[in-house]
Amino acid sequence: MDSDDLGLFGPGSVTWKVHAEPVLIVAGLRALYLQALHPRAMAGVAQNSDYRTDAWGRLVRTATYVATTVYGTTAQAEAAGARLRRLHERLRATDPVSGEQFRVDEPELLRWVHVTEVESFLGTARRAGLPLTPAEVDGYYREQRRAATLVGLDPETVPGTAAEVGEYYRRVRPELRMTREAAETAVFLTAPPLPWKLSLPLRLGLNLGPPRWAYLGVAGTALALLPAWARRMYGGLGLPTTALSADVTVRGLRLVLAALPRNWREGPLQQAAKERAARLAGAPARR
Repeated sequence: MDSDDLGLFGPGSVTWKVHAEPVLIVAGLRALYLQALHPRAMAGVAQNSDYRTDAWGRLVRTATYVATTVYGTTAQAEAAGARLRRLHERLRATDPVSGEQFRVDEPELLRWVHVTEVESFLGTARRAGLPLTPAEVDGYYREQRRAATLVGLDPETVPGTAAEVGEYYRRVRPELRMTREAAETAVFLTAPPLPWKLSLPLRLGLNLGPPRWAYLGVAGTALALLPAWARRMYGGLGLPTTALSADVTVRGLRLVLAALPRNWREGPLQQAAKERAARLAGAPARR
């Protein structure tokens, strides 16, 4: 029964502990900056995605997918993974270097997206101040192999410890490049068009400086949270934010978000999952 199903992870998992952090909004942006450095992966996105015309819609769809895999029931997570696999299996792109046509669901591309995403989630949460033991860090990567299977990856081919993630990055770095598409994507991510509800006041001649500057600050923090080798690849595209100031900023942001009402910082899937867990434990869900 769905009412008794806690999904792929559950309340005792490291995954629930990490993804309870609202500051992961910064992690999602960090992952996108990192993913753009892979020419083949970037080509797959640029040639098949409407991210420039529907940036915020795509962001919402991605966030909903992640929330479904983390907090949805097993059936919901598997259904979301099946939809994504069906979408990917029919998409093709052209390699920007060789001119070869390739499938966007090639395992090496899926693995790159998966690793950069989960490493960004974990790394951002830790730098924001979430205390995790080395065993919990490795536990998170092992748990996330379950999410990797949903997109069609063999879990045994996915890094399952911090050491394996570090080795994976060392192995893939020679393939990374600052291509024209990566640079254009970085600029777009740093200053995207505002959502309609925020852009309308601007069109009416009203000043809406704070949201734009707030987003720019988040983008600068996401860039500064990248690994040193990735920051060097971006060079002058990055904002003048050091890794140390990024740590201070993301810790401050975590404190601000933690002060918000719980129903503001928890989505419906997370709330529903906590309610199911509370029912099974015989205790009321916290609000």
